[in-house]
Amino acid sequence: MTTVRRTLTARDIALQVLLDCRKGIKSDNALHRLLRQQNLPQQERALATQLTNGALRHRLTLDTLIGRFYRHDIRKASPVLIDALRIAVYQVLFLDRVPDRAAVNECVSLVRRLKGRHLAAIANGVLRSITSRPAPLDDILRELPDDERLAVETSHPLWLLKRWRERFGNDTLKAITSCNNAIPWTGIRMNTLNPAQHTVPDELHRRGAGLQESGLEHFLLTQDFEKIAPLVRSGALTVQNPSQALPCLLLEAEQGDDILDMCAAPGGKTTFLAELMNNSGSITAIDRYPNKCRKIEERARLLGISIISTIAADARTFDTGKQYDRILLDAPCSGSGVLARRPELRWTITPESIDELARLQEELLEHAAELLKPDGILVYATCSIEDEENTGQISRFLDRHPDFHPEDASSTDLSLFSRRTQLAGGYLTLPGDHEGFDGAFAQRLRKRPKA
Repeated sequence: MTTVRRTLTARDIALQVLLDCRKGIKSDNALHRLLRQQNLPQQERALATQLTNGALRHRLTLDTLIGRFYRHDIRKASPVLIDALRIAVYQVLFLDRVPDRAAVNECVSLVRRLKGRHLAAIANGVLRSITSRPAPLDDILRELPDDERLAVETSHPLWLLKRWRERFGNDTLKAITSCNNAIPWTGIRMNTLNPAQHTVPDELHRRGAGLQESGLEHFLLTQDFEKIAPLVRSGALTVQNPSQALPCLLLEAEQGDDILDMCAAPGGKTTFLAELMNNSGSITAIDRYPNKCRKIEERARLLGISIISTIAADARTFDTGKQYDRILLDAPCSGSGVLARRPELRWTITPESIDELARLQEELLEHAAELLKPDGILVYATCSIEDEENTGQISRFLDRHPDFHPEDASSTDLSLFSRRTQLAGGYLTLPGDHEGFDGAFAQRLRKRPKA
C-alpha cells in the first residue's frame, strides 16, 4: 500500500518550528529546512514565516492572555497545545487579514489531528473565550504593575527591560523594543568581484524586490527575500546586514594583507573582507566545525574568491607559529542586538549566560593579542548591546594590555554608524538607531610596535 505524504500547511510548519525551538534548534534553521521540503505557494511560505516569528516574538503577551483562560498551569501543558494556541492567538491579536473564526478552526483542527479530541476541546474553549471579548488583553494589562505591564506589552523579559532602561533611558528602550518586534529588513551586499555587478540593481528592480537604500555603498535592504534568493544562490549577492559590515570596514584591510578571521562562520564577514581586498592577499578563517569551514569555502568559490583558507580549530588555542597583519574577532555573544531576527533569543538569554560569554570573549581576546603582529590592527565585534560583552570587555582588555590602544579608522568614512562609546574606534548601534540596521558593537585596536 502506497503512503501518500501530506503537504504541510503554513500552520503545520509554524507549529513544528516552535516545537523544534524547545529542543534548542534555531528557528531560522528549522523554518528553512521545512520550507525547502515543501512546495508551497509564496503566500503560504510568507504566512509560515510570519506565524513562526510572530509567535516567538510575542510569546509573553500570548502566554499572558492564554494563561487567563486556560484552567491549569500553562507551564505543564502539552507543548503541542500551547504552541498551537500561541499561533492562533497571535493571529487574533496581530493579523487583521486572518478572520478570528479561521484562526480558531485551524488551531482546533491541528490539535485534534495531533493530540486528539480532548485537547482539541480545551483549545476550542480557550480560543472561544478570548475571541468573544472585544479587547481581551486590555483588562489584564490594567491589573498589572507598571514594570510587568511593560514586559507583557513589549513581550520582553523584565530583567532585560530593566537593564536597558537603566543604561539607555525610557525613550531608547521604547525604540529598541519596537524594533525588536517589527519584521526585520534583510540586508544584501552586492559582490564587487562579480564582472556583471553593475547589472544587479536593474535585475533586482525587475524582480520587484522592494528595495531600500541602506546609506552604505554596495548594501541594500529588502523585506522580500524570496525575490532576491536566486541572486544570492548565484553569488551576485550575499545576505549581510549593514551593521555586520562595520567591523570589516573598521579593519581597513589592504590588498596583500595577511588576515586572520578568528570566528569566521558563517563567512559573511570573511567574504566581505576578501571583496574589500580585491581578492588579493590571504585570509585564514577559523571555525571549530569542519562542516562550517566547508560551507565558507563553498561560498567563497561561488563569489569568485580564492584568497580564503579555512582551518577547523578552537580559536582560543589555534596557533601555526605565525602572527597576522590584521585580526577580526567577531566573538560569540548573547545576540541581544538581533532579537528581531532571532526572536527566540530573548527567552534564552540570561544574566548568567552573558557572564559566561564574557569569559569566553576574554579568552579569545587574550589569544588574539598573541597572534597579532606589532603595529597590527585588531577589530573586536559582537551582535550584542550588553556592556559586559562590549565596552566593558574592551576596557578590561586595555587594562591588561598597555601595548594596545584604541584608534579611529584612518581613511574610511564611518559616520553612518552610531558611536555611543567614549573610546576612539568604538561603535555601538542599537536596534532602532537606523532603519534596517541590527544592533551591534565594534572596536578597533592597534598593537604598539616593540620599543
